[in-house]
Amino acid sequence: MGKSYDQDISILSEGIKFEGKLSSDGNVRIDGEFEGELVVNGNLTLGDKSKGKGTIKATNITCGGAIEGSIETSEKLVLEATAKIEGDIAAKILVIKEGARFKGSSNMNNEVVNNIKENE
Repeated sequence: MGKSYDQDISILSEGIKFEGKLSSDGNVRIDGEFEGELVVNGNLTLGDKSKGKGTIKATNITCGGAIEGSIETSEKLVLEATAKIEGDIAAKILVIKEGARFKGSSNMNNEVVNNIKENE
């Protein structure tokens, strides 16, 4: 059975802005703004007020915010109705809810997903 991600969540609230690289071995929720790289070995939630620019890698991602850059997940990517994505995405499972906007390319090739797992 896979790793459980039912642990505490680190939260970057609305109004917080950061630049650089954020790495986490647990779950993360971002409602603020970021520019750089996010690497999360767990679940990443990007709230509907979140804004980001850069590279995002996580096991599972739920996105409701505005993101410009690449998104890679080794498992599931959910684009909520409020999501606005401009960039490329790679995921094993991709869910795009009605109302979400996505401009870019998507890749659901297991080879790409396996490479993400190896780099985690």
